[in-house]
Amino acid sequence: MKVLVTLTLVIVTILSSVVNGYNCKIVQFIFGDSLSDVGNNEYLPRSLAKANLPWYGIDFGNGLPNGRFTNGRTVSDIIGDDMGLPRPPAFMDPNLNENMILESGVNYASGGGGILNETGGYFIQRLCFYKQIELFKGTQEMIARKIGKNESHKFFQEARYVVALGSNDFINNYLMPVYSDSWKYNDDTFMDYLVGTLRDQLKVLHSLGVRNLMAFGLGPMGCIPLQRVLSTTGNCQDKTNKLAKKFNQATNNMMVELSRSLPGASYKFGDAFDVVNDVISNPYRYGFTNSDSPCCSFGNIRPSLTCVPASTLCKDRSKYVFWDEYHPSDSANMIIAKELIKKFKFTRVNQNGDSADAPSSPTPAMGPVAAPSVDAPSSDS
Repeated sequence: MKVLVTLTLVIVTILSSVVNGYNCKIVQFIFGDSLSDVGNNEYLPRSLAKANLPWYGIDFGNGLPNGRFTNGRTVSDIIGDDMGLPRPPAFMDPNLNENMILESGVNYASGGGGILNETGGYFIQRLCFYKQIELFKGTQEMIARKIGKNESHKFFQEARYVVALGSNDFINNYLMPVYSDSWKYNDDTFMDYLVGTLRDQLKVLHSLGVRNLMAFGLGPMGCIPLQRVLSTTGNCQDKTNKLAKKFNQATNNMMVELSRSLPGASYKFGDAFDVVNDVISNPYRYGFTNSDSPCCSFGNIRPSLTCVPASTLCKDRSKYVFWDEYHPSDSANMIIAKELIKKFKFTRVNQNGDSADAPSSPTPAMGPVAAPSVDAPSSDS
């Protein structure tokens, strides 16, 4: 009888702990652009920035388009896997619910999105950073209703956060004369405006309980295939690369200052510019054979901007640094992720967490695959 009573008390204690403490695990929340998007833009009906056609996703899972703007994984996918974090679903996924959020977190990244509200306007619909933060606030309110304010506060404070934005603010804003920012500012004043806006946004996230945050720096934007083909020589555009380096330095300084001034903040900045630049300059050293043109292209018609079913794929996708005119391949993303893992000194968070499915090996494609159709709800940028 005494043993039975003791056992009953133990069971009640365990159940009480799980119910009241909800036993939440550590997850991640991702804010970003097309380099991190996992399908949000698929549910923005008027968006012109989508990865819903073959051959996107050909080396991921079942080989069908999945919202990622590459052939395989994103940098965030790879880093999260290394840390033992689950891959968060897209916020716009109509199947998203509170249990999924508690289990895997959320990805708010949106192709064409930027730090500035005006960035990427010609894509018509995209989620800018302020909009992504607004959606994050809604997520917090939803989880608080599910598990209570105290447990929700703990859940969000212990979570990991990624911010990977900035390239569109240059390529699809400041460097394009169709945007007013291109003539309202010079290089210095635009940089102050951009980094100052990012600083305000990170402070808003801190006020919402964000404590463990990592921001990714910009790579050599002037060397993406689109920038090369738009130049007169076919070489990297030096001005664009200098802007990327200047942004990285200013953002790093800003985040160091925020980590010192904001209570409990652990804000880290990962700059992979040099390693990506070296990959592009010396591709053979890293196992690549091409670093200046996309694997997926429309023959000699350049720039084709996006990969389409009629596009021609390179013979070996693992040998190309770039997947399309804008985005790195899975193989290049792996190198970028490894560099950031080394710089951040990441450790595993969920030691016993389930590992996500690894992408299939990049092999030559034999024929087109059909893209799944979805009914997309409306959403403003």
